Amino acid sequence: MMPGADSYSLGMILKGYPRISETFISNEIRLLETYGFSVHIFSMRRPRENFSHDSVRRIRAKVDYLPETLLTAIPRLLYHNILLAAGNPAAYARALKLAIRRFFRTRRSATLKHLLQAGYLVHRLLPATAVAHFHAHFAHSPASVAMFAGLLSGLDFSFTAHAKDIYTSDPGHLADKMARARFVVTCTEYNRKYLHALSGSHKTAIHRIYHGIDMDLFAGPEREKKPSGIHQVLTVARLTRKKGLPTVLRAIKILREQGVALQYTLIGDGEESKQIIRLVKQLQLDRCTTWLGTQPHEVVLQHYRQADIFVLGCEVAEDGDRDGIPNVLMESMAMGVPVVATRVSAIPELITDGQSGLLVPPGHPEMMAAAILRLLSDTALRQGMIGAAERRVRENFDNKVLTQDLADLFEKKVRGLKKSIIEQG
Repeated sequence: MMPGADSYSLGMILKGYPRISETFISNEIRLLETYGFSVHIFSMRRPRENFSHDSVRRIRAKVDYLPETLLTAIPRLLYHNILLAAGNPAAYARALKLAIRRFFRTRRSATLKHLLQAGYLVHRLLPATAVAHFHAHFAHSPASVAMFAGLLSGLDFSFTAHAKDIYTSDPGHLADKMARARFVVTCTEYNRKYLHALSGSHKTAIHRIYHGIDMDLFAGPEREKKPSGIHQVLTVARLTRKKGLPTVLRAIKILREQGVALQYTLIGDGEESKQIIRLVKQLQLDRCTTWLGTQPHEVVLQHYRQADIFVLGCEVAEDGDRDGIPNVLMESMAMGVPVVATRVSAIPELITDGQSGLLVPPGHPEMMAAAILRLLSDTALRQGMIGAAERRVRENFDNKVLTQDLADLFEKKVRGLKKSIIEQG
């Protein structure tokens, strides 16, 4: 699994693959492969979109899909789990005991499904692979499958915790997963501190490694672009509650009422799409708003090049869901598009207010409108922020450097495991 060795693979357990909104994961896998790692992907769901980014096409990893639902797949799941239990009753009893305990804690059938999916993975798929370690992206379902797969196979597991998966998970379950994991990775210092406090006396190491972006793909314009005529305002986001899009739309409404000529473009889709489009109509922003839905990289890049300002209104949702550091903020900053965002979660780890962007409190459209107008009208401030923002991303959020840090962590943590496998024959 380590550079220069092809004998063992990293088993990557994902919620879905590929996903347009999770390009950072496909970029990570692609870079791990370039650093010499063999990766085998186990996906819990098939793709939701009918297209994918170019980075996915460059990934060599074999992909196996787990059965998605109990309703249609229960015969297959039970067949392989029964055979696995017969072959190793002690290991299966330990995993089943844990699943039952977790089920009675939350009364959620998903726990039993995750056990059955893990049993299917270990009995049906794992023997044909060279996987020596499981790593899951997201601390909820994928980490649960990885945990059970580890118990059933005897392999270690680790996971990367991101945002929603941290703050909407049962704290007890999350703490238990961390205690059982070989190590944990998370993408912000804000998350690391929360997870460290949650872990209590457990000694599992929690590593903060930012996602970063492809600095070759998101390269700024060769010449400075100054806003003129109708200002182009851009948002790229999943249409979910935590993105704070109503705040952005109300800020746009305020600016329009002040006589500011602008065109607003929204790229993305999600469960809140109907509500967002309804609000656009209620605020009478139809004529100045264009909603493009989900788009591939080349389309998004073109809109970055045309934008005068990027706006995102992130907030903490009622269920505790929140962003870490949205990659679109890094992308905008690298592309030379000044950013107005909110002071939420780990966003201040990326943006220093007044230096590399402007931050306002969440849920305050009037303050957001004032910040947008300030960046559009103050040329000196704008140009200074564009340069500072680009340097900030280039020096601290280059995904090649950050994925190398992750690769070094895998090599360090899994080296002993590989040695023990060889010695045990």
